[in-house]
Amino acid sequence: MASKKGVRLIITIECTECRTNTNKRSPGVSRYTTSKNRRNTTARLEIKKFCPHCNTHTVHKEIK
Repeated sequence: MASKKGVRLIITIECTECRTNTNKRSPGVSRYTTSKNRRNTTARLEIKKFCPHCNTHTVHKEIK
């Protein structure tokens, strides 16, 4: 019996500024988990979210 894969899938998004910014408030990389619909959004997701390490709103991109 084969199990079906759902339409929604859980992804991880990571801050793009944490890797290059050396003048951060605290060390580390900000990561969030969210879900996306794989039929409607086939490309990698980019969301502007708050990064507690950079202490500002930055672009977070989907990682694999």
